[in-house]
Amino acid sequence: MEIIQRGAEAVISLDKGKNKVIKERIKKSYRAEKLDERIRKHRTKIETRLLRGAMSLGILTPVVFDSYGNKIEMEYIDGKKVKDILNIVDRKSREFICSKISEYVATLHEFGIIHGDLTTSNFIIFDSKIYLIDFGLGFYSNKIEDKATDLYLLYNALKSTHFKVLEDSWKLILNVYKKKYKEGEKIIKKLEEIKERGRYVIRKK
Repeated sequence: MEIIQRGAEAVISLDKGKNKVIKERIKKSYRAEKLDERIRKHRTKIETRLLRGAMSLGILTPVVFDSYGNKIEMEYIDGKKVKDILNIVDRKSREFICSKISEYVATLHEFGIIHGDLTTSNFIIFDSKIYLIDFGLGFYSNKIEDKATDLYLLYNALKSTHFKVLEDSWKLILNVYKKKYKEGEKIIKKLEEIKERGRYVIRKK
């Protein structure tokens, strides 16, 4: 087993022979041991449920092989992060990527799933298909605010990493989102309120 990612919440190890990864939630020393174990197990169950739920909606995610304790065994998607290629692909490819991202987000939101970490690092291109990974911060909600915040995370990811293609990419994402999700207009309106709040805080500073 080879550790391929070590984050604040989890360690991900790769088993190349079986083409799978094991995601293990790490202990938090600042929490009481029993509470920490309960939280990690609960978050693992939620993430497993979200991954399987998203897949049942037609979204490409890693296949979950097993889930137990604070570990998830799942398919290894050996592709390229959208983060690494969105700025350099041609216009047609970029439009395909952004449309698919938006379709995925709209579908999740329609069925009350909040991803919680919508960055271009969590969209992987493999075999000309786009996969959505890492539901570790995800949860279930039908609140407009939660869905708008999910979109706001995506906007900030594009703004910080893909500024040169931001305008066209974001416009396309919003247009597709509105077409795919009947509540899309409401969510986008709330999104604009959230963006304005952010600008107000910056101006106040």
